[in-house]
Amino acid sequence: MDVRLNYAPCGYVSITHEGIVADVNQTFLDMMGYRQEDVVQKHFETLMSTANKLMFHSYFYPYINLDGHVEELLIRLKNSRGESVPFILNGRKSEREGREWLDCVLVQVGKRIDYEMELRLANKQIEKAYWEKDQALAELQHIYAEIERKQTELMEINTVLLELSNTDKLTGLKNRRFFQEKLEEELKLYSQTGIPFSLFMLDIDHFKRVNDTWGHAYGDEVLFDVASVLQTHAREGDIVARYGGEEFVMLLSRTKASEAKVCADRIRRAVSDFSWKEDGVTISIGIMTATDALEDNEATLLEQADQALYASKENGRNRVTHYEDLKLQGSPHS
Repeated sequence: MDVRLNYAPCGYVSITHEGIVADVNQTFLDMMGYRQEDVVQKHFETLMSTANKLMFHSYFYPYINLDGHVEELLIRLKNSRGESVPFILNGRKSEREGREWLDCVLVQVGKRIDYEMELRLANKQIEKAYWEKDQALAELQHIYAEIERKQTELMEINTVLLELSNTDKLTGLKNRRFFQEKLEEELKLYSQTGIPFSLFMLDIDHFKRVNDTWGHAYGDEVLFDVASVLQTHAREGDIVARYGGEEFVMLLSRTKASEAKVCADRIRRAVSDFSWKEDGVTISIGIMTATDALEDNEATLLEQADQALYASKENGRNRVTHYEDLKLQGSPHS
C-alpha cells in the first residue's frame, strides 16, 4: 500500500464483494487498536453489532451495487476493547485485476458527535434562556402593570384625600382653607385684569337660639340645609364654603356690585322660604366687591365684607348689605 494512503488522516478499508477485508491502512488500525492480522482476511461485519450488520445489508450493499458508491453512511464499529466507535463511511465500487472491490474511507466522528452534543446542549440552554427571558419580560410587564395600577389607585386616593382636606365634614361644602386659596387666586387675577369679583359673608340669624331651643342635633341639620340652599342657588363657577360655626362665604367671579346684590337677595329669600321643621330660619349677608381702591390684600376684602354683614345684623337681620352702601351712608361699622 502506498505510504501516504497507509498513514492518511482517515481510515481506509478495502473489502471484496463478499465483505472480506482485503486491505486496511495503518491509520484505521491505530484508531481501532487492532493489528493487521486481526482484520485482514476477516469478514468486515465481524467489527459490527447486529444492528449495524442489518443496516449494512439494507443500505450499504443495495446502494453501492445500484449506484456504485455510498456517501456519508453513519456506522459504528467495535474497537479492540469492544467499544463502539462511530464513523462516517464513504464507499466506492471498482474493478481491479478482473475482480470487484469495495473501497471504503472511514472518518471517525467522535469529536463531531461531542460537538453536536455540545451544540444541542447550547441550543437547549439558549432556548431555556430565551424562555426565561420571555418569562422575565412577562413578569416585568405584570409588575409594570401592577405599578401603574397602584399609581392610579394612589392618585385616586390622593384626589380623595385632597377633596377631604378641602371639604367641610358636616355640610359637604368647601372649607375655609380652600376658600382662602381661591380668594388669593381671584385677587391675583383681579390685579392682572381688573375684572371685578364679589365676596359674600353669610350668617345664620339667631343660631345660638336655635341650638339652645331645639338642640345641637337640629342645629347641625340647619347648617346642612342652609349649605344645601346656598349650593343649589349658587351660579356655576361660584365658590361656596363654610367659614366657621354658622358663618358661610361665597366667592363670585366676574360679578359687579349690582349683580352681587341681586344674587345675594335671591339666596336670602331662598333660605327664608325653605320648609324648616321648626321656627323659620333666616340669614344676613354682607357683600364686598373688588374695586380699584381695594388694597391687594384678602384680609381687607374679608374685613369690609364682615362690616357689611354686621350692618345687616344691626339693621334687623334677614337682609343684604353691600359695603359700598355703608360708605354712602357714612363711616362703616368697625
